[in-house]
Amino acid sequence: MHEIHKENYLDIAIFHHMDINLYPLFIAVYEQKSISKAAQVLCISQSAASHALQRLRLHLKNELFIRSGARMRPTPFAEQIYLPVKHALLALQGISVLQHQNFDAGMVHNLKIAIHDEIEPLIFPKLIHHFQKLNSDIEFLSSKLDRKMIISDLATQQTDFVIDLEQDFGQKLCNKRLVEDRFVVCTQLPEMSKELYFSAQHIGVSSRRSGVLLEDIYLNRQELVRKIFLRCQHYSTALQVLEQSDQFILTIPKNILDNLHYSKQVQVYELPFELPALNLAMYWHKDLDKNIRHQFLRNEIFNLFS
Repeated sequence: MHEIHKENYLDIAIFHHMDINLYPLFIAVYEQKSISKAAQVLCISQSAASHALQRLRLHLKNELFIRSGARMRPTPFAEQIYLPVKHALLALQGISVLQHQNFDAGMVHNLKIAIHDEIEPLIFPKLIHHFQKLNSDIEFLSSKLDRKMIISDLATQQTDFVIDLEQDFGQKLCNKRLVEDRFVVCTQLPEMSKELYFSAQHIGVSSRRSGVLLEDIYLNRQELVRKIFLRCQHYSTALQVLEQSDQFILTIPKNILDNLHYSKQVQVYELPFELPALNLAMYWHKDLDKNIRHQFLRNEIFNLFS
């Protein structure tokens, strides 16, 4: 009984010499493996971050991090305290959340979304119009989607949300479907059939230099192959090229096509075969799943696109 009491005893005196503001820096350096990147996450100078880390080292009597090349490697002690410190900070964050249950749009100052530039016109005009109706004073940032950095950028709140095709980014991210879409066919051909589709020359669109296009991944699974004579970066370019010949074909998501201008010569057909639906999802880091700001933004965005 005495041991249980001892484990739950709070020694107030310890906190007289503790600066709790140093611990978010510890978490940021641990996760970023860099003092300069941690400083960016916390919106402080690198000099301030270095001085704060030195104070924490003196307080805990441990180096915490050792430089190895361009990275900061945690000491065994830092490895040991990382999860307890993060859980403690999350608990304190939860208390702060309870103080702001009546959250409203005026409490949001910025909204940062990473998104593919072809999808951006489907999302941002509608998004901005919605929040303007709420009389909110929000700064919006749309950044180029980099799938290699998704988990890191969401964890460090470099971006609030990622909007991308539905896929598995691992257990650290939460997601919910936002928009349903499908491929359609654009061409000047007066009709469309499976035979015409695979005998024609195609325009492929991708921001990547190489790699198989999404629609070709689906086609390959059905042991189907098409002839791509042009691979370009934007659907608007593809539509202009499409107007130059009545022999070319462009396969394009319907929602993207609806937001682009194209000639009256161009016909739009349903695919003459089956391809999976194109579903866009919104992703966020699981550590922010119960964050009240995130919950407010998610609810507004999901309701907007539902």
